[in-house]
Amino acid sequence: MTDAATDVDRAVRDAAASGLDRASRDDRARWLTAIADALEAARDELMAIAREETHLSEARLNGEVGRTATQLRFFAGVVREGSYLEATLDSPDRSLVPPRPDLRRMLRPLGVVGVFGASNFPFAFSVLGNDTASALAAGCPVVAKAHPGHPRLSRRTVEVARDALAAAGGPESAVTLVEGLDAGVALVTDPLVTAVGFTGSTRGGRALFDLAAARPAPIPFYGELGSINPVVVTRAAATADVDGIAAGLAGSFTRDGGQYCTKPGLVLVPAGAGFEDALAGSLAGAAPQRLLTEGIAAAFDRGAGAIAERDDVEVVFRGEATDAAAPVVIATSAVAFAHAHEAFLEEHFGPLTVLVRYDGDDELADALRVLEGSLTASIQHAPGEDVGPLAEALGRISGRLVFNGWPTGVAIAWAQHHGGSWPATTASVHTSVGATAIRRWLTPIAYQDAPAAVLPPELADGNPLGVPRREDGVLVAAR
Repeated sequence: MTDAATDVDRAVRDAAASGLDRASRDDRARWLTAIADALEAARDELMAIAREETHLSEARLNGEVGRTATQLRFFAGVVREGSYLEATLDSPDRSLVPPRPDLRRMLRPLGVVGVFGASNFPFAFSVLGNDTASALAAGCPVVAKAHPGHPRLSRRTVEVARDALAAAGGPESAVTLVEGLDAGVALVTDPLVTAVGFTGSTRGGRALFDLAAARPAPIPFYGELGSINPVVVTRAAATADVDGIAAGLAGSFTRDGGQYCTKPGLVLVPAGAGFEDALAGSLAGAAPQRLLTEGIAAAFDRGAGAIAERDDVEVVFRGEATDAAAPVVIATSAVAFAHAHEAFLEEHFGPLTVLVRYDGDDELADALRVLEGSLTASIQHAPGEDVGPLAEALGRISGRLVFNGWPTGVAIAWAQHHGGSWPATTASVHTSVGATAIRRWLTPIAYQDAPAAVLPPELADGNPLGVPRREDGVLVAAR
């Protein structure tokens, strides 16, 4: 066994022995809250490390610490509320054909979950991010794989979480950490790991996804990969407020150096509406941003250079070259886009967006037909304008539809969905943000004619814990 495999084996076994799956929902909620409190108490120390490793601004990192703590407390609320369990009871009825026994069903935790931290959110989608928060809430211990872009931060953050768990009387081994490429492979293939959450590149995610599927006993791999997040600007919208829409796009696709999974990377605009000039004007004072890692910066330079040199594009705006990434805007026609859409749909992780000029509804429809799955799609429209057909077309390829807004920024809420068809994610029926993110780490179990002593309290007669349940087909609210 290699050193990496040995480290992973030890971390996974420690997590599996934590007993988190046997803890009560109240205890898990309390421990999540304790981790959130500890994270905020260590805010200054953690932000200083993150600033050195990621080059992100103090304001951005401060907000992200707050978001991460909010996510942990949000899932504490989800686990306390209890509807995520899908508790369901059917009374026995021997008069039916076939006869119905006493059936009681709920969701239970899968087991140890592997979580791969993201580069672009060193707190909120990293070792204590959404995947970890939702897994711990579900009762699944987590082995986190540190991202190489912020290893010291990952180590210290996990230490904070483990100390908080221990201080609150919880199992500190419910969160462990591994590092390195080989460790990542070993984590996905470890026989005690039951599911994996991943946020990163399409290439890296696909390689790990294939490993998860090739195991003797395949496991679910929930990957958030590449997303182009198309935007359609209607002609009526451009006529009504071309400058405002252009300014909104400028702020969205350059935010934190364009290093967001929800960055609008493709914008379909009406030809001749003056959008290009308005956007260039909004970008005139945009400052370059040093990207997260040298590898990301080099990839952005290569990708931006290659697409800008194509014969079928026009460079609308290109910021001054420095040692940081400057905004880049290119434009092409809807006809050229439809003809070579594979090239234009490649994600560029950084401050670049592609304008696609359409002339009429037919060209717009042809362009929409070749779009791939995305986390989001957005429509900029005029008041009262009928955008039903656009919403239908974009709804087929996106997990979240945004109207007269921009997709950067993902609210933490019960109704939130952060997912989409391939290549946005590997499992479009699930989300990595919002209450139902917990569903990824759960599996059903049904009890038939079970003795009362073996039933979980959530399925017991009289509903002693007062969780929301469906009883004989009728939803019964929490009490």
